[in-house]
Amino acid sequence: MELTTYLKQQGIYSDSIGEWLHANSKTKAYPKGHTLLMPGEMSHRVYYVQAGLLRSFYTKDDKDITHTFVAEGAFILPIECIFHGSLSIYGYELIESSVITTFRYDDFNKLHQFPEIKEVEKLLLYEAVKKFSDIINTIKFQSAKERYERMLKEYPNILLRAPLGHIASYLGITQQTLSVIRGQI
Repeated sequence: MELTTYLKQQGIYSDSIGEWLHANSKTKAYPKGHTLLMPGEMSHRVYYVQAGLLRSFYTKDDKDITHTFVAEGAFILPIECIFHGSLSIYGYELIESSVITTFRYDDFNKLHQFPEIKEVEKLLLYEAVKKFSDIINTIKFQSAKERYERMLKEYPNILLRAPLGHIASYLGITQQTLSVIRGQI
C-alpha cells in the first residue's frame, strides 16, 4: 500500500503532506536478501514498507536472532539512532523483494507548522511503542505455543513468506520445537 493511501486511511493526509512526501521521500524496489540497516550502523531515516516483508534482527554470541517481522503497511523507525544518537541495535533484512519509501526524520521533524505532521509523528511513535510493548508482553507472559498462535494472527501468511529458521528464532525456540508446535495445531 502506498504511503499516501495509508495516511489517507488514518485520516491524517493533506495536500501539504503529499507535497512534502513527493519532494522529500524516495521509493525504491529492493531485492530479497537486501539489508537496509545492519546492527551497529546509524540511520536517521524512517522506512515505510509499501510491499514485501522484512525482518528486524540482532546478533548475540555470533548468532543471528529475528526480533520481529515487518510487513507491508508498517513503519520502521530506528529509535536508538533518531532519538538517542546511538547506533542501531537492530538490522533490517528483506525476506521478500520489497518496495520501501524512506525519508529523513530530521527533515520531517522540521514541518511542525503543519498540524497533520504532528499526527503522523504521533502515529509513528505510537506504533513503535505498541510494537515493543507487545514484544515484551509476549516474551514475559506467553508460552511458545501461545507466541506461535499470536504470530499467526499478526502475520497470517508468515509460514508461506518467511523461512522456518527465522520464524523459530523470532519465537525464541528451535526449529524442532516449532515442528512439534505446528503438529499440535
